[in-house]
Amino acid sequence: MKSISRQLVLAAITVVGTVIACSNVKNENVASTPTTQKVEIKPAAQATSEAFNKYWYAGKAELTSFELEQVRYGEIHKGKAVLVYVTEDFNPEKQVKADQQRANNVPVLKLNTTKKFYTGIYPYSVMTSTFYPVSNNVHAIKVTSSMQEWCGHVFTQLNNREKFDIQSYSYFESESDQKFSIEKEILEDELWTKLRIDPSQLPLGTLQIVPAFEVLRMKHIPLKAYEVNATMNTTGNYSIYLLDYPKLKRKLAIKFNSSFPYDIIGWTETTTVGHGKSEKRMATKATKIKQLKSPYWSKNSAKDSILRKELGL
Repeated sequence: MKSISRQLVLAAITVVGTVIACSNVKNENVASTPTTQKVEIKPAAQATSEAFNKYWYAGKAELTSFELEQVRYGEIHKGKAVLVYVTEDFNPEKQVKADQQRANNVPVLKLNTTKKFYTGIYPYSVMTSTFYPVSNNVHAIKVTSSMQEWCGHVFTQLNNREKFDIQSYSYFESESDQKFSIEKEILEDELWTKLRIDPSQLPLGTLQIVPAFEVLRMKHIPLKAYEVNATMNTTGNYSIYLLDYPKLKRKLAIKFNSSFPYDIIGWTETTTVGHGKSEKRMATKATKIKQLKSPYWSKNSAKDSILRKELGL
């Protein structure tokens, strides 16, 4: 019996020692790979004003057309751009437009940006959708961007979860199909909607910003945040929000009305094209044509095409 008891005690000591040893190994592994995930600080939701509610919850979208001069392949190509702003309920779980009323729906101010222009014989069609909470205290819940031309098409989607989850698809072999996550930073695409809610809350100073998805695709640069110097200048009735990306040799200036509803008058994007001796600075420009408030989703009959003429499209 004493022999058996002694064996049991030794066995128990061995088991405990093994558990402790395994525990130590596990702890050493954890200690050797410290987490670098950022903790997102969520400010208080911003209350909407009576003017905001009257303007944005009237059952109509805001449609603004622009004359476009787009830089592509080292030349200026003329086309049209449209900014479509509209409020809607968003399903935060599926991260899509809500089909029905739910307690957890998130009110968003959505922006659909479209550009159409021709490069030589073939057309370009670009669209970006940004779903930004009206609360104005968190990042966009979702951003999608697509580009089509005769060589093929590309698509990028960002979902705001624990991190920014990215899905990216391209006909280029070097880009192809990708799925990855990045830490949360300011998105250039969300700033166009944040501006319309309250431009005084736009970030200023030296920042880290993820450039517009359209720009990342056209320049074939990695989807990540880059250093930006952000400034605001106001002259008379207009303000200009300027983003300067030193490393990308790119500047974006958005001109808008300084008073509510802070509608956008136009923008200029200056960038460097070419390399070496052929390097030069060129500017994409958008100039406002016309603005309409309309429930455009119901204007889908042949007779409604007159509205396109009103927009100069």
